[in-house]
Amino acid sequence: MEDRKRLSKALAAAGVASRRKCEELIFAGRVQVNGAVVCVPQTLVSWGIDTITVEGRDLTSEEKKVYYILNKPTGYICSSKRIGSKKIVLDLFAGMQERLFTVGRLDRDTSGLIIVTNDGHFAQKVIHPSARVPKEYLVKTQNEISHDHLVEISKGAFIEDTWVKPIRVTKVRKGTLKIIVMEGKKREVRLLVQQAGLAIESLQRIRIGALTLGALPIGAFRPLSEKEKTALLAS
Repeated sequence: MEDRKRLSKALAAAGVASRRKCEELIFAGRVQVNGAVVCVPQTLVSWGIDTITVEGRDLTSEEKKVYYILNKPTGYICSSKRIGSKKIVLDLFAGMQERLFTVGRLDRDTSGLIIVTNDGHFAQKVIHPSARVPKEYLVKTQNEISHDHLVEISKGAFIEDTWVKPIRVTKVRKGTLKIIVMEGKKREVRLLVQQAGLAIESLQRIRIGALTLGALPIGAFRPLSEKEKTALLAS
């Protein structure tokens, strides 16, 4: 019997996007199997037997999985689609054959560590709340940080209909602090710092789980090792 997979899983294995995003594409009617639109993610398909098309692009097989750590510069957005003339992270991977995407996001004005891959299953494992992977940020402010500022940030805030609270807040020097968060809500660290009355000069993510930037230059990327992938998922 031929190897059959759920359509959403097959798309993720082909590097289209994360499993959840692939389900959204299917629900939106943007996926065809053998020339017919299919809106059920559980539909069983087989490579080499069924013709699978996503937004007009034919898929023929699973892609070789690639995993990169990038030191994202500011000024780039984490999106697979360009908005106007804005620079996107994937511009830094020009020439790559794989259909890459970022694991989670950093906003345009935030720099630092982000993972780029074509493995949707891996991406979902890393970003799913149940994984509880901590993220550490280095925040430079225009103010001198006081004990009261640290207390206020540590209290947490109501973000995206959820009360979020950092795991740890530490002053590094006069105007610099480190914040470790678990939830990863949109602009979470910025909002926590700003609600404490601090003006942010720069924000950089320096760690995801056991994965750190090290000496990787801004704008550069390198492959993740098997040891790093294993340690990341075990964080």
